Amino acid sequence: MIELPVDLPAELVPLSWLLGVWEGSGVIDYKIGEESITHEFGQRVSFSHDGLPHLNYTSYTWLFPTEEGGEPTPLVTETGYWRLARELDDGDQGPGMLPSIGEPRFTDAESVESLRNAEGGFDIEVSLVHPGGVSELYLGQVSGPRVDLATDAVMRGSGAKEYAAATRLYGLVDGHLLWAWDIAALGQDLRTHASARLAKVD
Repeated sequence: MIELPVDLPAELVPLSWLLGVWEGSGVIDYKIGEESITHEFGQRVSFSHDGLPHLNYTSYTWLFPTEEGGEPTPLVTETGYWRLARELDDGDQGPGMLPSIGEPRFTDAESVESLRNAEGGFDIEVSLVHPGGVSELYLGQVSGPRVDLATDAVMRGSGAKEYAAATRLYGLVDGHLLWAWDIAALGQDLRTHASARLAKVD
């Protein structure tokens, strides 16, 4: 059973099953040419909210030591925002630090229901930033305890490694957060990259 925070914005109810801190392990399995790169990793993911109609997302991963008694190796971090995809209007803050000049439109379950798509889910936008100079904009949908995402845009700094596209799948299965991530990078087409199983710890 999912308990909703009393101050949760109505727009976040379709994404509320993600809220909390999740930790677990997974496997990287990415083929570059004839070489397959395989590693086990640990991950800690946090989904939180600050009263605005988006989820704050952070992820920290580390490689497990290959020798007994070895130390974990920090791997990568991500940070970003998850929200229902809709046109922003006078009831929303921004751009920049400009405050809203109207009343919010989606403040109860009935108004949020009007955002359902033809498949019965909700369209979503996810913006992610990586410290290696890559920013991703994902479009997709949440349908019950499942999220499907695909990149709509990828921006890379001049020194970033080649990274062209990605898809991600998240699902709540037996109380665990499962995810899979496919990428097109380093001259390869879109292919399996990593997956993990996480348990809620907070």
